[in-house]
Amino acid sequence: MNNLRNPILIIVAILGCACLGILLVAVGSSLYFANHQVIIQPSPTEAIEAIPGDTPTPRVTAPGEPTTQPEGTATPQATSPSEGELSPEIIAQMEAIQGQVIALRGLPANGEFSRHLFTPEDLRERVISDFFADYTPEEARDDALTLSVFGLLAPDFDLIGLYTELFSEQVAGFYDNETKEMVVVQQDGFLGPQKLTYAHEYNHALQDQNYDLADGLGYSDEACEADSERCAAVQALIEGDATLLELEWFFEYATSEETEEILDFYDSFSSPVYDSAPEYLKQDFTFPYDQGYAFVQTLFDAGGWAAVDAAFASPPVSTEQILHPEKYPGDVPVPVILPDLLPILGDGWEALDDNVMGEWYTYLILAFGLDPDARLAEIDAAEAAAGWGGDRYAVLLNRAGNATAMALVTAWDTSADAAEYAAAFEGYADARFGIRLLEEGGLLAWEADGVTTFFLLDGDRTMWVSAPDEATARLILDALRAP
Repeated sequence: MNNLRNPILIIVAILGCACLGILLVAVGSSLYFANHQVIIQPSPTEAIEAIPGDTPTPRVTAPGEPTTQPEGTATPQATSPSEGELSPEIIAQMEAIQGQVIALRGLPANGEFSRHLFTPEDLRERVISDFFADYTPEEARDDALTLSVFGLLAPDFDLIGLYTELFSEQVAGFYDNETKEMVVVQQDGFLGPQKLTYAHEYNHALQDQNYDLADGLGYSDEACEADSERCAAVQALIEGDATLLELEWFFEYATSEETEEILDFYDSFSSPVYDSAPEYLKQDFTFPYDQGYAFVQTLFDAGGWAAVDAAFASPPVSTEQILHPEKYPGDVPVPVILPDLLPILGDGWEALDDNVMGEWYTYLILAFGLDPDARLAEIDAAEAAAGWGGDRYAVLLNRAGNATAMALVTAWDTSADAAEYAAAFEGYADARFGIRLLEEGGLLAWEADGVTTFFLLDGDRTMWVSAPDEATARLILDALRAP
């Protein structure tokens, strides 16, 4: 079974944990492919604006935050079959950073890992031979088709080609929580950018050793496939934590020389593949770093690292909680159940995708769709999506007829929230689909490019249906409305 976030969450879960974005976004944008956290290069403009000059200013520690390595914690030692490939000087620098990260984050080192320096060529080979080994062209085509139903991609978009080039361009490092392997990409040595990446990735290793990313947090291929919304929230916690730590390390330990190296790197950095990527994808790429960082910073401001640790013990369950930290942990999604639509549609149809959209993707659809003319202003889209309470969607495919059908039912916090979203959706749909086919009370319909779209406002719920013809769309809508 595919899902809407498959390219970001499932494939990236192959990569694990990544860094370099918010300072460098700060300093990191990551993707999560099932078992690795990856570090993605940020926009050089964001990086330069975020780094404050040549001499870092020490940050004042929060109440209860440790300022030294926890008592009784030994300096961690990595065990690696490639340890001999690293010079004694680089090994000493890595181990110094590890001690500094432990002191800042307050998590003990209690496991082994391997560490490697990759050239960009090594990384590209790894991307092609490993990261995408289990992602077939057929799955990529189905994912593109699913995303096209929601107006985010063209149905024939080459996702594998994009991700191969994008990962080769953007990944600065990753931690693989399955193989316990940490990788930093380098060309000119172990300089400021690589040290910053190493601090971020080592924090992922500590997260894994203390919280067990796959089994403890449920951050795995299987878990992401079953509930991509929860997985996106957990990923934001993981990356937000590492990004905050990365900033802490930068302000506390980066020398003037290392700061200059980081600035020089981002001053010359270019990202033509990222710059040309679909708009929604660029936003989704940085979500774990931007919004995840803001979420973790809110926790930290309230209670230091102890509050962040508490979130690992009880992880967020929705992108709504990430976007609105005040809703964590009490505001949990309302379960929405869809009827089985296959018997209704008849022979020739198959399930293509079935999952939760979430507030974040509700926002992306309205603000960053493929058609620029159908995009709402970001603030309007955010306000329309903010009352999200829960949802479920299903996408179905008739391969012989080259047709798709879709049903999305969204529960809103209040009837007023549902009405606000409905008003925003009308503007979006009018721009995307053109002239309305009909208006029947709260039911609206459009027909464009051989697809009929229905939208219904029903109290505190909305229903969005698309099908190859009006009769099929009515069958689906009637099934959704049935008690």
